[in-house]
Amino acid sequence: MTDARSVDRIASGMFVIRRAKVDDSDTLLKLARMVHFINLPPDKEIIVQKVIHSRNSFLKVANQSARPEPEPTPKVLSGLGQGHSSMAGLGAATAKSPLFLFVMEDTASGGALGASQVVSHMGGPGAPNASFKLEKREFFSADLQTGTTQMVAKMHLDESGPSEIGGLILQPSYRGHKKKLGRFLSFVRFHFIGLHRELFAEKVLAEMMAPITSDGDNLLWDYLGRRFVPLSYDEADRFCQYSREFITSLLPKEDIYLSLLPPAARAVVGEVGVETRPARRMLEKLGFAYKGFVDPFDGGPHLECATDEISLVKDTSLRDLGKPVDESECDRVGILSYQQSDGDFFAVCEPFTIGRAGVVHTTEHVMTAINASAGDTIGLTPTDGQSEAAKRPAAKKRAASRKPALSKKAAAAPKPLKKPLKKQASKKATTKKKRVTK
Repeated sequence: MTDARSVDRIASGMFVIRRAKVDDSDTLLKLARMVHFINLPPDKEIIVQKVIHSRNSFLKVANQSARPEPEPTPKVLSGLGQGHSSMAGLGAATAKSPLFLFVMEDTASGGALGASQVVSHMGGPGAPNASFKLEKREFFSADLQTGTTQMVAKMHLDESGPSEIGGLILQPSYRGHKKKLGRFLSFVRFHFIGLHRELFAEKVLAEMMAPITSDGDNLLWDYLGRRFVPLSYDEADRFCQYSREFITSLLPKEDIYLSLLPPAARAVVGEVGVETRPARRMLEKLGFAYKGFVDPFDGGPHLECATDEISLVKDTSLRDLGKPVDESECDRVGILSYQQSDGDFFAVCEPFTIGRAGVVHTTEHVMTAINASAGDTIGLTPTDGQSEAAKRPAAKKRAASRKPALSKKAAAAPKPLKKPLKKQASKKATTKKKRVTK
């Protein structure tokens, strides 16, 4: 539906991040074909299912009493997994966990140009998240008076259900943009986590993509994984969308001595592809660290960070939105977002200023882009390096409705985030051919 606000948004030529829609499926398919992902495979049927699952997740956050849309279960691979009790669709891989799929839109053209996502909990009790733990083994011969150090990989099963970020992709023509669009696509996930902290785990995981061959294969899979799992790398990747049981059932649980592999296969373990390096550096600056865990398929490193230690999460708060101001009056830059009761979510990374009583002011174009009006409660994450964490109360649960501005006394501090989701029923919530991250 095109209204006056939509026209204004297009005229302003602003970059807006919103929830993915079914209409984005063709564009997402094109993006998925550019970069090899495990969580955004080049399969339209899977993409549509993910979009619907995401739509239901956004809706549930905004309105606890809302009725979710039925989620289809597409065919996996011909003959594979048919009739298996674990083949229950996307939820099998995410343990029915909420998935939030974001799309960046250029409002000047109306086209989607990038995407990213975050999963509330990847796996859990009975549905472990699998990785290889790399460890050194020391050997010494007294007779020879010499020894060796061997690197071994051993299956590690994590049932803690960490949150997972992934699916970060931006059209090549927009990379290097002065507005740092790739960074915005990445940061919006932490912004959303900060707004809905109670939905996410105590740890955030990022599965980084290992180097891939020119024909879309991975050497570790060719020389190790495929010896145990009778699938191509691409087939195994897609099958993971529905079940990961085959990983724990078929891959060895004993120590795997990497020295038995060809040098080229060993070389990819713990490394990332060229296109993934910027994403890795970005996450490391946020506090993510490699702790010796790698993907059991391709050997890509797993980076992790305690959720509450991520600066962007700590700096996210709820604020009252004041009347629009001229851009010349804005002295800060950050992510501003608004979520409606129907689940629609809009975010921009634009200038703003904080006025009296902590009220946020920004331009009319920005307010139009996120579909918010003066008096609404919006999400805010400064991205200009000026931390707000020490200036606000500990995060609670986010409020959701469009309502009049608070009194001066009530607005004297940034809005806390309320904890119980169920109390938001009638309110609006604010809320890995190559691959960059899985």
